[in-house]
Amino acid sequence: MSADAAPDRREGLVRPLFIAFLVASAVDLVGVLADIPVAHLVAKPLLMPLLAGYAAARRGPRLLIAALLFGWGGDTLLLADADAAFLIGMGSFAAGHVCYLWHFGRARGSLPAGLVYAAVLAGFIALLWPGLPAEMRIPMAGYSLLLTAMAYRAGTLGRYAAAGGALFLLSDALIATGIADWPQLPAPDFWVMLTYIAAQFLLTAGILSPGPTWAGAAPGAYRERSISS
Repeated sequence: MSADAAPDRREGLVRPLFIAFLVASAVDLVGVLADIPVAHLVAKPLLMPLLAGYAAARRGPRLLIAALLFGWGGDTLLLADADAAFLIGMGSFAAGHVCYLWHFGRARGSLPAGLVYAAVLAGFIALLWPGLPAEMRIPMAGYSLLLTAMAYRAGTLGRYAAAGGALFLLSDALIATGIADWPQLPAPDFWVMLTYIAAQFLLTAGILSPGPTWAGAAPGAYRERSISS
């Protein structure tokens, strides 16, 4: 009886955790858009633990949960307005991208998609480089390379994960343009958080329920990753 009860309890948490994640996301986005700092300070650190809990309740792979918790570390550190906290937070996000890449395994995405991502990375770094503080250039270039690899490889799990990877790249690109003092959209923090929350959720959804992949993805790749994770 006890062996059957544990799975039932976990399944019963799926809906409440998902609703809590949606509520925290709404509070955070409204707080950023309406300039209510306390809402952002309270809601942002809750986002990834709630999403990780939802993934765990749905029996998601350990590497997904680790990636989300590293995202929580980055989210929390980036709340501090300090260069050291930013760099450590970027390192935490980088560790999350490594977890995603590890989960994706050896599957290869399509060549055209790879060429597009490589061109975007090279062009963006070249344009951004002069505006970055000298001490940020190498760390951000290395991080951007890792993030782009993750976004590209996410396409091997289907459209949801592919969209999540692309949105993660867009979200961090918006942060980087702010650091380089490029012109910004109105309410830039809102767009950063909106794309980031959507990215992490779509990556989670794509890993939990992989769909049709880009042309060129290795057949049977998800079965291999599921076994290894």
